[in-house]
Amino acid sequence: MGKPTGFMEHERVEAPRRSVEEQVRDYEEFHQVYAEGEVVRQAARCMDCGIPFCNAGVMLEGETIGCPLGNCIPEINDLVYHSCYEDAYRRLTRTHPFPEFTGRVCPALCEGSCTLGEHEPPVSIKEIEHFIDARAVGGPLRKPRAPLRRTGRRVAVVGSGPAGLACAHTLNRLGEKVVVFERDDRPGGLLMYGIPTMKLAKGVVLARVAQMEDEGVEFRLNAAVGRGTRPDAPRSKRGDDVSIDTLLADFDALVLCGGSTVARPLVVPGSSAPGVVPAMAYLNHSIRRLLNSDHPYQELLDAQGKDVVIVGGGDTGTDCVATALRQGARSVVQYQINAAMPSCRPADNPWPLLPRVLRTDYGQEEHAALFGHDPRVFGESVKEVLADSTGRVSGVVTVAYHSVRKNGRRVSTEVPGSEKNVPAQLVLVALGFSGPEPLLVEELDLARDAACKPLTDAGSYATSRRGVFAAGDMRRGQSLVVWAVMEGRDAAVECHNYLNSREL
Repeated sequence: MGKPTGFMEHERVEAPRRSVEEQVRDYEEFHQVYAEGEVVRQAARCMDCGIPFCNAGVMLEGETIGCPLGNCIPEINDLVYHSCYEDAYRRLTRTHPFPEFTGRVCPALCEGSCTLGEHEPPVSIKEIEHFIDARAVGGPLRKPRAPLRRTGRRVAVVGSGPAGLACAHTLNRLGEKVVVFERDDRPGGLLMYGIPTMKLAKGVVLARVAQMEDEGVEFRLNAAVGRGTRPDAPRSKRGDDVSIDTLLADFDALVLCGGSTVARPLVVPGSSAPGVVPAMAYLNHSIRRLLNSDHPYQELLDAQGKDVVIVGGGDTGTDCVATALRQGARSVVQYQINAAMPSCRPADNPWPLLPRVLRTDYGQEEHAALFGHDPRVFGESVKEVLADSTGRVSGVVTVAYHSVRKNGRRVSTEVPGSEKNVPAQLVLVALGFSGPEPLLVEELDLARDAACKPLTDAGSYATSRRGVFAAGDMRRGQSLVVWAVMEGRDAAVECHNYLNSREL
């Protein structure tokens, strides 16, 4: 695959990006793509490794090996090396409906399992994928392609996040008539209102939705299903809501792709004070203001001139760092209860498992450029939230933690006497999500776990109610966009097969 000696001749070169000093001044995407000559050199680094793990897409010891979508990465890289870009796009999209999303926001699980990456920097798989998609934009490969035959059946997809879009796309290509119900005013779910525009421009999402509409998918916006609605979502057309009974009567099958949206709270004294905000509510408000200047402004959700404390070290926390910098925060500090990861793979984390190493993302890079240091504080978290005389947040008390691994799990205990007072007028809680909102699952009377995730058999997306399927974070819990796309795609195939078997 590629050039047999390419991995010995070429070093890994990162794709170009806007300078940090430039990108923090606006909300435009910081991603750029390889020049044609460079992408060929990077694809040449793909080894003829015999057994590629980059496309395995399996779980081992609770961790992912390779691409969940099963993309045929060595074949794709070989085509890019030979400058067969259209063929590379065709090969990529045989398994992956939306490379424009993962080429921007995926953590590149595939690269963690690259054979070359065992001893050297891995092949730049994610950035090669980004190049392939960018090359196809505006060309004949991205023109709408409606199915040649319709089955005459109708499927309702609830939710238009990455799982819902992938499910609708696949079902439509299989000939089913698909209607997507989205309770927000724009389609995209997490892609629209959870991921900041500098990581994923909203025009990219809307362009894909427009193509799906041209191919026959119908999107109904401002349409909450059942009794469940989100209080913070603008609802200009409440008459578009639809009952469960109506869906079950009007459609041959139902696929639930509502995501995992119940945020884990910060449970410490004082955490109910104004100014303690769920991270997703903060990001949501920022994105809505960018997309619509008439969206109501909430001073509590603006970091301008404030000392900002972020609790949580994941991708959402990083997005909060980057957004707060762009809003003009006076200071930003990000607390992560666990100790910093090592710079190299630990002995208990062998290849081809995803490397558990310290990563510095765009938000931390931007903070270091502006303030001269990484905003993250490892091994500490917030113990108490302090308030001023008006009851609003004025600071936090932090405490250090000592973490050890016991029986494969990390256990953290407070370090006595390590408390510190830190000023803060905005505390953003980025501790992840526990599961889906319960009302829809309860109204459908589905078998569910303690987090209200619908239960399905292993390897299946069928719920306990006949003709009702679930996919994405709503089924598996908080996860990555690439897993949601995979689940939406595979749930669509299972739903299609169910409908075919029902008619036999």
